[in-house]
Amino acid sequence: MHDLTALLHEYDRARAYTDDLWRDLTPDEVTWRPHEDSSAIGWHLGHQAHVAHFMVRNLTAAEPSPDPGLDGLMDSANPEKFRGALPTVERLTAFRDTVAERVHARIGAIASGDVGAPGQLAVVGNLLLTALINHEYQHDQWISEVRAGDLGHALPPDPASDRLSRIDGYLVLTPYA
Repeated sequence: MHDLTALLHEYDRARAYTDDLWRDLTPDEVTWRPHEDSSAIGWHLGHQAHVAHFMVRNLTAAEPSPDPGLDGLMDSANPEKFRGALPTVERLTAFRDTVAERVHARIGAIASGDVGAPGQLAVVGNLLLTALINHEYQHDQWISEVRAGDLGHALPPDPASDRLSRIDGYLVLTPYA
């Protein structure tokens, strides 16, 4: 298993790659959907953060949502045809940043042993961060397809890490590399 601090760096690397995929796009491009049964890039951005918060909240520390108004919209159980009315890019960015800060705070507390069951939560934290990183890259693939295939923008280079590989076209952090 990976060290939690190293995994936090991989989490930051994944989030930076996500930012490379969308930060140069216009707000209209971020909220545009190729068709009704698809999700806009902005939905994927909110969903990545929503899942990160949900998993940290439910597996390591109960805490309220940083933006309860986004919870229903960003849940993948919400059918794609109902994912059209997205919040502003600024609100999505603030949501993503707040969730990332909370992930760092909680995993940092686990890494430093400042939790009730440090050994058990270290195992949970390791698997949790690996899942969050791979979930980020999963949605990055779909963001890439819209960015390049539908919007005609070049893709940034893949992030550089010995822990990353591509499986079935998706970037994947391998848990035992």
